[in-house]
Amino acid sequence: MKSFKRLYTFIALAGLFMVTSAVLYFIHYLIFRDTHHIFIYLLGDVAFLPLEVFLVVIVLERILANREKQAMMQKLNMVVGAFFSEVGNELLRGVLPALDIRQELNRRLGISRKWTRADFRKADEFTKALQISPDSRKIKLDELKRSLLEKREFLLRLLENPNVLEDERFTDLLWATFHLTEELESRITFDNVPDTDRKHLEGDMERMYHYLVTEWLVYVEHLKIKYPYLFSLVLRTHPFQDNPSPVITAPPPG
Repeated sequence: MKSFKRLYTFIALAGLFMVTSAVLYFIHYLIFRDTHHIFIYLLGDVAFLPLEVFLVVIVLERILANREKQAMMQKLNMVVGAFFSEVGNELLRGVLPALDIRQELNRRLGISRKWTRADFRKADEFTKALQISPDSRKIKLDELKRSLLEKREFLLRLLENPNVLEDERFTDLLWATFHLTEELESRITFDNVPDTDRKHLEGDMERMYHYLVTEWLVYVEHLKIKYPYLFSLVLRTHPFQDNPSPVITAPPPG
């Protein structure tokens, strides 16, 4: 019903504008009696119309859309930054002991100041093809559960942000984190967990960590380009290095 009303309104407005134009042209003819003049300017206006449509509809609209997208991505990156500050960085460190490829992660994701766009692309390809097999026996599931439950309200507020829906990758990360939280919450204890159930939990951890590392790499590249002072802190504190520390006792890595 609403679509029919919109179509009717569109047709009515189009008819009104055409009738108004015809009436004005007719008044012009009544006053000056010069059809030659009318058709010269009419043809000139029609000839310019495609160029006007190109400039206004295509060029200007694309410029405005690009500016709007940049503003949206800026807001989204702020949301992603808040996520890593509150939850993501802790998850990166907390799950890492459960992985048997830590040395390879350090080698592939050990970012430095010298990293170029090509380095980030190589690392991105690595994270997208990353296959990990976390061993939940090597981490304290009770502490991971408690940490995630403490951050649940914060994660829920992130989902309320409309900018989050514009990034499918970050949305997948949030859902994977929520799912792991719910799986851990539903278990009262982790003592004597059957191997089948442990494998299920490890699969949820693997999914979450895959999204987490991929999103972290994109975010770090954004910081390197836009916010070098924040990138400097990441260089000193990220977990994919030996002895990370925020304290500056030597020149930053790289």
